[in-house]
Formats: sequence, structure tokens, C-alpha cells
Amino acid sequence: MSQKKRRVGVIFGGRSGEHEVSLMSARSVLDAIDKDRYEVVPIGITKTGRWLPPARAQRLLTGEAPSAVQDAEGQSSAVLAPTQRSSMVVGSLGGALGEPLDVVFPVLHGPYGEDGTMQGFLDLANIPYVGAGVLGSALGMDKGKMKEVWRYHGLPVVDWTVLRRFQWREDRDACLREASRFGFPCFVKPANLGSSVGIGKAHDAAELPACIEEALRHDEKVIVEEFVDGREIEVAVLGNHKPEASIPGEIVPSNEFYDYNAKYLDGKSEERIPAPLPSDIAERVRELAVKAFTALECSGMGRVDFFVTRLGNEVLLNEINTIPGFTPISMYPKLWAATGLPYDRLIDRLIELAIERWEERNQNL
Repeated sequence: MSQKKRRVGVIFGGRSGEHEVSLMSARSVLDAIDKDRYEVVPIGITKTGRWLPPARAQRLLTGEAPSAVQDAEGQSSAVLAPTQRSSMVVGSLGGALGEPLDVVFPVLHGPYGEDGTMQGFLDLANIPYVGAGVLGSALGMDKGKMKEVWRYHGLPVVDWTVLRRFQWREDRDACLREASRFGFPCFVKPANLGSSVGIGKAHDAAELPACIEEALRHDEKVIVEEFVDGREIEVAVLGNHKPEASIPGEIVPSNEFYDYNAKYLDGKSEERIPAPLPSDIAERVRELAVKAFTALECSGMGRVDFFVTRLGNEVLLNEINTIPGFTPISMYPKLWAATGLPYDRLIDRLIELAIERWEERNQNL
């Protein structure tokens, strides 16, 4: 008798500014996942936060006219609740998801998906899910708190300061003085967003206000970072209690820095896998990637980004992505493939880690 397939819910879309990137990642995951082992259930979330069952979720992935998705929104809603099997029951989605799911793979980037909100939602329903839990997700999303934790653990980070929207409204001059203390150029970023959305490089004091305004369009909290003349190095991490690091890769952006256009649109950025680094520096970034992952209480997966200075090969942590990109051009699956773990087996391992973590947590119940 053949073994019953695990039902895997793949959740994508969402309300964040990274909605389109999530769709690209989801297409890639759905193409790569082993259909012989898993019954895959696509679940879409629109930009307005509506949950769509599989048939309508496909409209998000295929780029169907927005009016069609809008029509679907008015006909859909979702309820998550625990069952005796500790799986998910989704009601009122046209009856399409009446059976429980065995595990959820959130392919959501940014707020309302990668920041602990979805993870808390799934924890309440006692559902296994891929990736970090609430704490690791929240710390990994907030670039300011992330750096505070890393610094507490003695890990090397790029220097930064935090500004909030209310401060900018009350006293712009004070904010500009604080943001200018690193000199120029400097980077201004939304604290809780990824995919380079809303990031600006201020080359001088005249450009700084516009960069802050743009970042504040996406988040009420922004960070200003010291400029580092460094190479952009990325390491993929996989595991729970004993995480492992992939070989490092390097991004050579097509633009002045690795902005949204360079990442996803122009197709001209260069990836070097493995990164051409001295062996001791390569080992250093792998070691720091695991330490950074562990310090934030992450689990399952994470991509840790570094700067390696052009003079002196100093290694500095930049940030972590707890739900890294899974698009065809994304470094996370490419780094693991180059390390010896192909895409389909990577998905298998992530699902295994999700269930392992859920089983351990349920020993407390």
C-alpha cells in the first residue's frame, strides 16, 4: 500500500510591499516540490489581506486580471482552528480546504508574513510550519532589534541608528543631525521590510531628507546605516538545534547597490557561487552565519548577508532573511544546490525540520 501523501499548504502573496516577490517565490516552490510525496494546496493572500482557496489562489500566480481576483475576494474567507490531529481546518473557502493540512510552508516576505504575525497565527492553531517561530521571525524582520541582539552577542555589525516617523514629524533637524553622524554616503532603509524596497543611498546631506521620506512611506521606523565599501556575501543556513551553513556566495549588483531593480528587474546582477574568498574568510562567514542565526532564535532556514570590506577583508553582518527568496534567481536555493542539496531535497528537508520543531514544542502541552 502506498504511503499517504502529506498535505502541504503553501501560503503566498500577502499585504506587504513584497507581495510580487512572494508570488515569484511561490511559483518556484510549487514547480520544485515533489508531487509524488506531497499533496500541495496553494493558498493565496491578496494585497488587501483576503485569503483565497486553491483555484482562486492560482489567479494570483498566473497574473490574471486584477478584476478577477477582486471578484474572488468578495467570495472568500478563512478560519484556522486546531483539530484532534493538530492540523489546520480552513472553512468557508468554497469548501476547497475541508481536509486538514499536515504542514504549512509560508512563502511570505515582509510584514504580515515574515515578522512573526503569521507564525503566531499558526502557533495558535498548533500547525507545523516551515521556518522560524514568532521570536526569531520578529527579530529577523526588525533590522534595528536584529542588530542590537547581534551586538549583545559580540557579533560584528555595520553601525546604525534608528529614526521613527513621529520624530521626523516633530523635529526634522534633530533627525538629520542624528542620521548624518556616519557621514556620507549612508544608507536609509525601512526597518521592517526586505527585497530592497524603500532603500535609498544618500550621497550627501542634500539627498538625505528624500531618502528618509521614501523609507518612511513603507515603515514608521527606519534605520540609517554607515556606508561600508565592501563585497556583498550571502550564506544560507539550514537546521534547528544544529544549523549548518552553505558555501558562501557573492552578489555583484548591476546598479550602485543591490536595489529592487538590480535584484528582480534588469537581470544584470552577477552571482558568484562559490564566492571567491580566501579560505579563512569563507570559513569565518560560515561560522558567523550560524552564530547570527542562533543568536536570533531562528529555526528551519535563513539567509545571512554580510559585507566583506575591500580593504582588510573585515567581515561585518548586514542582515538576516528568515523567509529568504525562493525565486529562480534567489541565492538561498542556489547556495544549497551548490553545497550539494538540490532544490527538491531542500524543500523536503525544510518540511522535515518544520515537523521536528512542532513535535518538540508539543511535548510541552
